[in-house]
Amino acid sequence: MSATTHSAGYSKTGIWSWITTVDHKRIGILYAVSALLFMVIAGIDALLMRTQLAMPNNDIISAETYNGLVTMHGTSMIFLFIMPLSAAFFNYFTPLLIGAPDVAFPRLNALSFWIFLFGGLLLNSSYLIGQVPSVGWFAYANLTLKQYNPTHSVDFWVWGIQILGLASLIAAINFFTTILNMRAPGMTLLKMPIFVWTTLVTQVLLILALPVITVACVMLSFDRAFGTGFFDPGAGGYVLMWEHLFWVFGHPEVYILILPGMGIVSEILATASRKPLFGYTVMVYSSCAIGFLGFAVWAHHMFTVGMGPWANALFSAATMLIAVPTGVKIFNWISTLWGGKIRFTTAALYAISFVAMFTFGGLSGIMHSSPPIDTQHHDSYFVVAHFHYVLYGGAVMALFGGIYYWFPKVTGRLMNETLGKIQFWLYMIGFNVTFFPMHFLGVQGMPRRIYTYAPDQGWNLWNLVCTGGAYLTALGAFLFAVNFFWSLWKGKIAGNDPWDGRTLEWSLPSPPLEHNFDVIPTVTHLDEWWHRKYSEDGKRKVLAPAPKFDPSTIHLPNPSFWPIVLAFGILMIGTGFFLPDFGNAIAIGTSVTGALIVLGSGFAWAYEKP
Repeated sequence: MSATTHSAGYSKTGIWSWITTVDHKRIGILYAVSALLFMVIAGIDALLMRTQLAMPNNDIISAETYNGLVTMHGTSMIFLFIMPLSAAFFNYFTPLLIGAPDVAFPRLNALSFWIFLFGGLLLNSSYLIGQVPSVGWFAYANLTLKQYNPTHSVDFWVWGIQILGLASLIAAINFFTTILNMRAPGMTLLKMPIFVWTTLVTQVLLILALPVITVACVMLSFDRAFGTGFFDPGAGGYVLMWEHLFWVFGHPEVYILILPGMGIVSEILATASRKPLFGYTVMVYSSCAIGFLGFAVWAHHMFTVGMGPWANALFSAATMLIAVPTGVKIFNWISTLWGGKIRFTTAALYAISFVAMFTFGGLSGIMHSSPPIDTQHHDSYFVVAHFHYVLYGGAVMALFGGIYYWFPKVTGRLMNETLGKIQFWLYMIGFNVTFFPMHFLGVQGMPRRIYTYAPDQGWNLWNLVCTGGAYLTALGAFLFAVNFFWSLWKGKIAGNDPWDGRTLEWSLPSPPLEHNFDVIPTVTHLDEWWHRKYSEDGKRKVLAPAPKFDPSTIHLPNPSFWPIVLAFGILMIGTGFFLPDFGNAIAIGTSVTGALIVLGSGFAWAYEKP
């Protein structure tokens, strides 16, 4: 196919074009929009929790409802916001950064998005029937046993996580293959942009970690559906096996969430300071070291379960050790800024705040590498403060910085910098007012996951302050939405390279063409686009004219609706497990129908014209 034609029956505009798209850029946009919508739902959950805790003895919501909000907020922020928003950046920018025309498997890319979307909708449909899972985002056994949760609430969580995990695993294989096999000529591994490196390490972590949580969820599904008793002590099962399986996934998951942000921040700071990223090679090695050590620290979540002194000592040492490559990154980011001609754009402010907030959260993490300290802080609000400084002050701040940084490349327009900076400060102040006092609450003994408290505990003031900070943060989120939509229609025209960027995506039109590059570039340097623009003494070069575009050299894969059909079949297979209440025949029939749809659409996909 040429770059300008597609099969009959498809168009490039309208809803159908988005449903059938296999363009990595459009799929990235679909991921971003979906993730931001799920963030709104998760944010409302958080506001309801903080409103309940603003005053002692509040009865705005019940204990069961509060537990459901805790579960859905944590699960949604991790699996439905941070991970898919990171995937949006992977999808849109990885091929552009490595000089590729597309990802390795375009239709598989579309399949991963539709599976993710259906998994997220399945998880949130629990609200519609009043069976919201109330077991925390970690779903510890034996809270998940049928005798304690006889409704389908836990089933929504289990099947939602399995479907979302399948989407992430498919995407991980795709991007791993893309990065290793589709780089532009001359782009060796140590000439890849640092964001591509953190993307690559993230995919490795996903490929290795997701099967563990999948196995755990299958075992839990069997416990609930067939009474197998893997996690039921009364049936000879082992409760702590769930904790081990979950955290073998769950702690690499922390780095799955933070590594993309580290890559985004590295790109922003180098551009904002008009300097190469300091210590690029060491940053690459430290990313790999974080990925490797991320699998050696899971049981620091379990210092209080009685593993014994040798196990505690081992995981304590591993936790201290992983701080070394993380600290290397922090010093390199500071060194990148040092002596640079820094432009304090909104994106740069977010990147700098990431360094500060992640450092603060990391320091309290190092505290918890000590089993005695961890024992004192365990299941207290001190831990809530710690992981929000890492994941919100870290990952979320970096992702918002990435939106401001790459918005002009995606839309062709700049976001409003004045509104952006106001929104940034609302976020920064609101975030710190919300979560910093939680350190005090934790030290004062306030436990996690309580829905109310007595007025004589000494927690009244700081809980009220935290709630005020949460509403201030929500105001910042609202202002971001205003800026986002206003900029889409009225934003200043950006041009191709508004930040004087360093990497290949800034050499393309804004937004990029459907086929990305008229001619696949040949790479000779790290920061290839910067070296094309500037000589070694910093003087601006006259860019050579672009090679003449020959459409006959471009092949674009045809759109396809089979990915969404196959994903719907997977959804039906999972839905069958919720329907025994309406009769086993209906439940089995739904799952079998879903399996037939999967088989049929897979067969049609295999024979569809590429």
